[in-house]
Amino acid sequence: MPAYNRIDRISEEVKKELSVIVRELKDPRITTVVSVVNVTVTKDLRFAKAYISVFGNPDTQKGVMDALKSASGFIRKEIGRRVNLRNTPEFTFELDTSIEYGAHINEVLKRL
Repeated sequence: MPAYNRIDRISEEVKKELSVIVRELKDPRITTVVSVVNVTVTKDLRFAKAYISVFGNPDTQKGVMDALKSASGFIRKEIGRRVNLRNTPEFTFELDTSIEYGAHINEVLKRL
């Protein structure tokens, strides 16, 4: 069993709260098929990189990523309110395509 350090626990807690916040956002560009895959927080708690998976066409993905970037101030405020940290991290959102890639590989294997 791996030993988790403090930053790993904080990253998991931020990931859990970020998933809830993303579902609560009222932006019409955010669809219901958005999931937070991973969050990495730096050791000084100043920055966090969130990997977001969006199922849909590239236009939908771009719209969701734009909506998350425009709501980053609200998301930061909510994370600061929900997770008791000394510093609230500034978020950077990255599109994660690993789920779509896995589905594609699954389809290729089914065809064989």
